[in-house]
Amino acid sequence: MDEFDVICLGAGPCGEAVAGELKGSGLTLAVVERELVGGECPYWGCIPSKTLLRSAETLAEAGAARTLAAGRVEWTVDFPKISKRVHYMARDLDDANPAKAIAGEGVELVRGEGRLAGPRTVTVAGRTLRARRAVVIATGTDPFVPPIAGLAGVPFWTNREATLPTSLPATLAILGGGAIGVELGQAYARIGSEVHLIEGAPRVVPAEEPEAGDLLGKHLAREGIAIHTGHKVIGVEKTAAGIRVLLENDPAIEAATLLVATGRRPRLATVDLAACGLQTTQRGWLKVDPQTLLAADGIYAGGDVNGLGGFTHLAHYHGQLIGSALVGRPRPADHAAVPRVTFTDPELASVGLTEAAARAAGIDVVTYSTDPAESARGYIHDFSEGVIKLVGNRQAGLLVGATILQPRAGEMLSELSLAVKAKTPLAVLADLIHPFPAFSRILGYCLQELAKQAA
Repeated sequence: MDEFDVICLGAGPCGEAVAGELKGSGLTLAVVERELVGGECPYWGCIPSKTLLRSAETLAEAGAARTLAAGRVEWTVDFPKISKRVHYMARDLDDANPAKAIAGEGVELVRGEGRLAGPRTVTVAGRTLRARRAVVIATGTDPFVPPIAGLAGVPFWTNREATLPTSLPATLAILGGGAIGVELGQAYARIGSEVHLIEGAPRVVPAEEPEAGDLLGKHLAREGIAIHTGHKVIGVEKTAAGIRVLLENDPAIEAATLLVATGRRPRLATVDLAACGLQTTQRGWLKVDPQTLLAADGIYAGGDVNGLGGFTHLAHYHGQLIGSALVGRPRPADHAAVPRVTFTDPELASVGLTEAAARAAGIDVVTYSTDPAESARGYIHDFSEGVIKLVGNRQAGLLVGATILQPRAGEMLSELSLAVKAKTPLAVLADLIHPFPAFSRILGYCLQELAKQAA
């Protein structure tokens, strides 16, 4: 039996952060990884998908030059070039350097699928590991495949195939209009695929503010994406040319390739929940104390697996907090201001509560909305139809949520995230000077108007 002070299941962003905190502390750590060090994000998620989006964005920018700068612009899409760059940015699925970085100074990387057989016991690759102090579950998620009739009998993509493509589908049907669906849908449409985006809710990105979802859907539709919202998928069939998606009360959709982007599910098949005294939420996520990230005595759970938010930056934050607690410097996790960005064009960025969530929480809500396109920077960029929506607590005089749909919205979000986290009074935010003619200039006006309404 191999003994370590701490064992971490998973070498994604959470596991890497735990290892970083424990290095040089005197504690020993075994990090168990079944696939690649770094997790989903660098190989099949954030990095290749945003690289694909960047290639598509350059084509759209070239097209915009016809309006803003040039009399004639022509190009031919070189998909092998796009594919090569995406694979390069995903390290060609080679984790040699991240593996080298995570190990050392009391940290051992153990390759293989680890099974948590008891509160402090992990079996992996013929070894039995025991944790003297704690186990960290950071196993992440897998794509959720809905129980749709016929789906199991047809070939389909998940994010893994879609973010590392070797060929361009002539037509692409996407199940799911969340962040993954809209990002990849726009990327493939701009590169040359005919895209059908299918979402059962009334609008795309249904978890965000309705105004933002409606406007983003309009932007995508203007680029030629067929938006099918409010329709239930009742079946999928294989055809000679690919697949057919059957919709309730709407014509069937035929495509060469099907992408299933209907969410994620926690990866818990190798965790003996009963033996470890662990519980799951109603939706199947590993239940944790949201402040300590403890799932049971001596067992932490960080990152996507606990359902507190499926973001790389949040998983890294969890790893830092868990590692800090393990070396004797505990501090509570704060999930009030976790930033969310959907990297479409325009970007959709948000933090804190939507208006509906704030009202459901019993907050005395005050809101202010405007179109950032109606600003100097909006006109400079030739941008149209965006939204900035701020949600405040009238009684407390605080900002509790914000949503932005505009170019580079994600780059504007940190100021608002800090405001929500630090509980900065609206009067102070309204007094902040923003540079002209930056996109953020419009924020100053919005904050001033929100502060007036809350006064």
